[in-house]
Amino acid sequence: MIHPTAIIEPGAQLGTNCEIHAYAVVTQHAVLGDRVVVHPFAVVGGDPQYLKFDRALATGVRVGAGTVIREHVTLNRSVRAGGFTTIGENCFLMANVHVAHDCIVGDHVVLANNAMLAGHVEVGAHTFMGGGVGIHQYCRIGDGVMIAGNASITRDVPHYTMAAERDEVIGFNVVGLRRRGFSRSAIAELKAAFHAVYFTPGNIRTVAATALTDGGFTTVEARHFLGFFAAGKRSFARARRSPAAENDE
Repeated sequence: MIHPTAIIEPGAQLGTNCEIHAYAVVTQHAVLGDRVVVHPFAVVGGDPQYLKFDRALATGVRVGAGTVIREHVTLNRSVRAGGFTTIGENCFLMANVHVAHDCIVGDHVVLANNAMLAGHVEVGAHTFMGGGVGIHQYCRIGDGVMIAGNASITRDVPHYTMAAERDEVIGFNVVGLRRRGFSRSAIAELKAAFHAVYFTPGNIRTVAATALTDGGFTTVEARHFLGFFAAGKRSFARARRSPAAENDE
């Protein structure tokens, strides 16, 4: 359904059963999957906020099926020729969210009001960000992460953790994993892997690499967590020094 006064530029691609509300803008650079909902005053596919950007470049924004984009959300297109800013399927982007150029947001991600992603940020599936969260450019946020409202993140946040304040991992997201149906054995190994990385002295990349290769962790989930530390351009968010912060109730 296209509501009166919605603006859909020639060249925009919309899947089946999309709903574009009044005063929403879907530019020629946008590709929307099926059942995407765009609320009033959102702009999908706008130019990036980058002073050297060449507006003639063929770039865009892709939004996955079932994603809901609330009021005043801005999704900027890529700065790279042929590139796309990508939003996954079944995401929920609340009012005033900003996703900058070349971000990659996974499936089932929730970004609460006023969350802000700078350019080239990667966000894993099933992650939740509270209101007012700010993410520095080129940061990676892992799968199943929960970030508290108003947090300022300038470092990578590994899979299945909780973060708050400024680059502070406050624990392991046990409750979130239980809600998603992770097995007891997977959660047990993930807890052990979390402790191995964050409470063993030494370089965090080296500690994680050693834990990954020594054969002590066998579940896919634990190895996925440990493998996070082998990549990325930035340093890693650090944990509070108390295991009691793990929210393991």
